[in-house]
Amino acid sequence: MSLPLVDFDERYRAISARDTRFDGQFVTAVRSTGIYCRPSCPARTPKPQNVTFYPTSAAAHEAGYRACKRCLPEAAPGSPAWDVRGDVAARAMRLISAGVVEREGVPGLAARLGYSSRHLTRLLSSELGAGPLALARAHRAHTARMLLVGTDMPISDVAFSAGFASIRQCNDTIREVFGLTPGELRARRRTPAPAVPGSIDLVLPYRGPLDASGIFAWMDARAVAGVEEAGPSSFSRHLRMAGGPAWFEVRQDESSRLHLRARVARLGDLAPLVSTVRRIFDLDADPLAIEEALSAHPELAPIVARTPGMRVPGSADPHEMLIRAMIGQQITVVAARTALTALTAALGERAEDGLLFPTMDAIAEHGAEVLRGPAARIRAITGAAAALADGSLPLTVGDDGAEQRARLLAMPGIGPWTADYVRMRVLGDPDVLLPGDVALRAGAAAVGLPAEAKPLTAWAERTAPWRSYLSAHLWRAAPVRPAGPRRAAPPSAQHPIADTSTKEKS
Repeated sequence: MSLPLVDFDERYRAISARDTRFDGQFVTAVRSTGIYCRPSCPARTPKPQNVTFYPTSAAAHEAGYRACKRCLPEAAPGSPAWDVRGDVAARAMRLISAGVVEREGVPGLAARLGYSSRHLTRLLSSELGAGPLALARAHRAHTARMLLVGTDMPISDVAFSAGFASIRQCNDTIREVFGLTPGELRARRRTPAPAVPGSIDLVLPYRGPLDASGIFAWMDARAVAGVEEAGPSSFSRHLRMAGGPAWFEVRQDESSRLHLRARVARLGDLAPLVSTVRRIFDLDADPLAIEEALSAHPELAPIVARTPGMRVPGSADPHEMLIRAMIGQQITVVAARTALTALTAALGERAEDGLLFPTMDAIAEHGAEVLRGPAARIRAITGAAAALADGSLPLTVGDDGAEQRARLLAMPGIGPWTADYVRMRVLGDPDVLLPGDVALRAGAAAVGLPAEAKPLTAWAERTAPWRSYLSAHLWRAAPVRPAGPRRAAPPSAQHPIADTSTKEKS
């Protein structure tokens, strides 16, 4: 399935200009050569009559094309369409990148989305040009390529890290997709990867600009001791993956590249971990498109220009995110961090050189012994943990946004601020506004927008589908409020939620 003809001229202009902004958003298949490329490929621009555009590399591969050896389209950042869109195809792509097909097969993916395997295959084939197996296979090929050129891992480890069932399956797929053996693909890298015993080290591609200092400062203000550690140019944390404990660190170097260093207990967890990190840092966003849309409004142009590359942080784990949001209701960021640190110190599990955030079972059973505050609030938190633990409250990166919000609002102690904040962070929904947030309204007032919830909501409709990024800019614009009689709150606490009691009551 090719992209709609109405978009052909725009896309052809993009490949003629070798525009890197479109890398990852579509691929260009050339009938005369039988290959597909990223839009910025430096090769000679093919004649229009020889070109077909596909939404995914999997679709181009299913149509009989192989990847260009020169531009390696699998190395492009992921498509921002999966963030903007909330339909079944987008939800499926998020779950596929999280490794659901490898762990649960197509029936498991279909069940999570509420479809039969046959209907899901038919839907994805119609929408994306490839079924779930082909899409998962393309994702494995991308991961294998990334590891082959970015690490010195043995090819056998690369195969299982990428999610392949066997080394032979990996070898066959690499040859078919890239026209190269794994060894030949590795030999094409420009510089050897440094060997770090027990870990991998990768460069994470993204579309610039990137407000890296802002996102690191945001994480620093909320880092839970033992689980997370953040600084001006780095962030690291321990987390659970399907195969056991894992750890990662993201660090920005002098050239503004982002490096990922990671350790996993099971090789098959590596690809889902990379996808998780990309979601946490919002690396598949298209900042230029977002900024162009927001800057069209005179009230926003100055603050957008002041912070290019704004990102909306994602979450490491959906269940953990809900508990953190509920604990953070109606209290300051500092108070929430203190409460979460105490909870983790008491109930978290030991990991190598650190702690894992407590399990939902542990919070449900013992949270009341550790948490402080109103009894109803503690019951709400432990009740939500129990519902997450027994599966009666589903919460995943592949949820339908409206259904997830309705499920959360049906839980005691969860109001619109928490439900929408979780939707923003867990699903990466780019179009969430939190009008009940006092800091957000203060930022709105500072830039000349309506400060009351209803008028602000009405005004913000014109910025759809980028209201999450509008929220992030307004949080950043909120005036710094004093944390005490003689001490100002640190700037890092102002993005995206100020270090004050800013949330609505739930």
